[in-house]
Amino acid sequence: MLHIINKSPLDRPTLDSLLRMGQSGAVLLIEDAVLAATQGHAAAEKLRALMTKMQVFALAPDLEARGVSDRLIDGVTGVDYGGFVDLVAEHPNCQSWL
Repeated sequence: MLHIINKSPLDRPTLDSLLRMGQSGAVLLIEDAVLAATQGHAAAEKLRALMTKMQVFALAPDLEARGVSDRLIDGVTGVDYGGFVDLVAEHPNCQSWL
């Protein structure tokens, strides 16, 4: 399953929920959620814990728009819009977290 997260982890408990679920699959961070994938962010440790269970991707144009593309933590893969489409095509189920 591909989990698509668009809200900041400081606003929503999505990362906590995914950690409790313990599923495999992939996570795609978009919009303000990409901030969690940056060095020094308050939610970076939760994201690192999540990476032990799931692959984590961040939408590169959203990283660039927020001026943080040079601060991506190790283990998170940046993807462009084509990569976003590829992730959706690779996973038969997608869950958008609101």
